[in-house]
Amino acid sequence: MKLWPALLAGVLLLHGCTTSRYQHQYDFTPEAIEDIAAIKDPEPVSEPRSSLGNPERYTVLGKEYQVMADADGFTQSGIASWYGMKFHGHQTSNGEIFDVYKMTAAHKTLPLPSYVRVTRTDNGESVVVRVNDRGPFHEGRIIDLSYAAAVKLGVHELGTAPVKIEVLKAPLSQAVRWVQAGALSNPDAAEKLSKKLKEVSDTVSNGEWDVGIFPKTSGELTLHRVRVGPVPENKVPDLLTALEANGISNTVLLSRHQL
Repeated sequence: MKLWPALLAGVLLLHGCTTSRYQHQYDFTPEAIEDIAAIKDPEPVSEPRSSLGNPERYTVLGKEYQVMADADGFTQSGIASWYGMKFHGHQTSNGEIFDVYKMTAAHKTLPLPSYVRVTRTDNGESVVVRVNDRGPFHEGRIIDLSYAAAVKLGVHELGTAPVKIEVLKAPLSQAVRWVQAGALSNPDAAEKLSKKLKEVSDTVSNGEWDVGIFPKTSGELTLHRVRVGPVPENKVPDLLTALEANGISNTVLLSRHQL
């Protein structure tokens, strides 16, 4: 069972209560992977904590879960399951798009994103996955694998298997954001705004944050989006205050998955 990211931003919506969010009412198996060896395990790194999907606690089906503040060294044993095409192309709990062919997973309480080694305790086979979703909310199950991870572990035909999970890399202690100062059709105006954005942001960050212009074309219109980041969440209020004081008030706050 998966959760809409809006749940973890403060509004609880259970996918089991409605099928309107998904293209399919029931889950089903994706097309077979021709060369599973071509799908590599992700390299564990400590990423910034996701700005979505990491509330202190949340409730599903009447049960409250507390998200771990620190998962370094965490291990757990239990049953792994997997999820497929019903959820493919939809948002995970941290706002990313679920892809059945990537090495990802869902866990109820690990901070997102965490990198975890999953080892079958019945045969010793193991994979590394990046946890970016919440679930599974079935009694006794501790992790939901993507289809690719399930195939590499040989779980896709069994449905479930006994496993041990070990956190290899937990996320950093806080999230980061990007601040968009404007989206302008005039490239010269965007360049001017970019220079001003850098001047102001440098006063807050001592030059540590990147300022850039990111064009996006839709039809005949190209918008030049002027952004600064990644900004640690605890520095965002200071930056917004400085921008406001310098006449930059129509800002948009973005998370990684919105870039």
